[in-house]
Amino acid sequence: MSQERVNFGSKLGMILATAGSAVGLGNVWRFPYMTGQNGGAAFILIYIACVLVLGIPCMMSEFIIGRHGAANTGRAYGKMGTHGMWRLVGCMSVLTGFLITGYYAVVSGWCLQYIFSSAFGELSGNPEYITRYFQDFSSSPIKPVFWTVAILALTHFVIIHGVRSGIERASKLMMPTLFVLLLMVVVGSCMLPGAHKGIEFLFRPDFSKLDSNMFLAAMGQSFYSLSIGMGCICTFASYFSRQANLMKSAVNIVVIDTLIAVLAGLMIFPAAFSVGVNPDSGPSLIFITLPNVFREAFSAMPLVGTLIATLFYILLSLAALTSLISLHEVSTAFFYEELHITRKKAALIVTVSCCIMGAFCSLSIGGREWLVIAGRSLFDVFDFVTGQIFLPVVGFLTCLFVGWVVPRDIVKDEFTNWGTLRGSLFTVYLLLVRFICPICIVAIFLNQLNLI
Repeated sequence: MSQERVNFGSKLGMILATAGSAVGLGNVWRFPYMTGQNGGAAFILIYIACVLVLGIPCMMSEFIIGRHGAANTGRAYGKMGTHGMWRLVGCMSVLTGFLITGYYAVVSGWCLQYIFSSAFGELSGNPEYITRYFQDFSSSPIKPVFWTVAILALTHFVIIHGVRSGIERASKLMMPTLFVLLLMVVVGSCMLPGAHKGIEFLFRPDFSKLDSNMFLAAMGQSFYSLSIGMGCICTFASYFSRQANLMKSAVNIVVIDTLIAVLAGLMIFPAAFSVGVNPDSGPSLIFITLPNVFREAFSAMPLVGTLIATLFYILLSLAALTSLISLHEVSTAFFYEELHITRKKAALIVTVSCCIMGAFCSLSIGGREWLVIAGRSLFDVFDFVTGQIFLPVVGFLTCLFVGWVVPRDIVKDEFTNWGTLRGSLFTVYLLLVRFICPICIVAIFLNQLNLI
């Protein structure tokens, strides 16, 4: 079967699609609550420093592997490695993305449900009611599974149309829409009484909060926010043209990713401070805390509150969908090329498999004993194994691979576009990817396991 590999059709499409793979719930959900738990602006400054030292070099490494290999992530690692074990690292990255797709779709489905809940006034009530609403919905055996399948079906529809007509076209539509919606909710949030306290919290550094835990939290957030180790960056880089400036692309993507994360904070904290809600509410922020915030903040204008809440969950769903598309593509490209089948058949394998995984992960949240492993729900097991073990391991091995195993000339050629890009950045990059990044990733890994 002929499987001609395509590239992105435009530079804008390439940037938006790859940025979409990085922009997800990690930006709109995890970044704000991590900022809240770690003192606001001081955390943001440390996060930006970590992105420069850890995020961009790791992203560049995946770019180099993906573009040079011009194949799915598993095969790309194999093409560059001198030993078969490195192909296994690529396959581990594919497996990580595959497993994340299964349980990430569950949370993404919750976002779809909350669009309708907000629009039809189902989230109007006291804090106890909203908490109970989320608990009842998330543990239901039917609704969450339905929405999991629904968002995977949307993802499938994009993927089967290919790189240019599917992924690139969808990214050109969804990413600007996400940004516009974000700005609309930010404006609404910042116009509330007392919103200035939230803005000050976000942008006035409190360096008394600085400690080792903040640095480790910022490093971890920079690593996960950019979708490193999931195969997304490597797979999308395989669709880059040979003329693409990898460093410039990485910087553009990081700027978009960080801007959306900061705007998410600017959307959440002014509203939270306006009604006196603690900004370090944790992971429950978007499904329990924020509905209460929107209800109280716009109590004098219920229709405006309903509109803002609905727009918020629409943009959250778009962020989730852009990430799901990239995660799905990692596995689709792998099956498509390794099994020598059509893209539609490969996508169907991934969609059906992830629907099954997602259904079991969703059902496990209801406390069903047959879906509990070592005291953890299946959902939590997937989250722990991928997020705290697979991702840092793949990231660490990727740095060692590019820094020490791949011939230096190959890395330099890809980095400098075969000598057409001048400067000393390559030397800095090599230093970071050989020494600094592996040390940072080990620190993140040990911190997550509570060993430091």
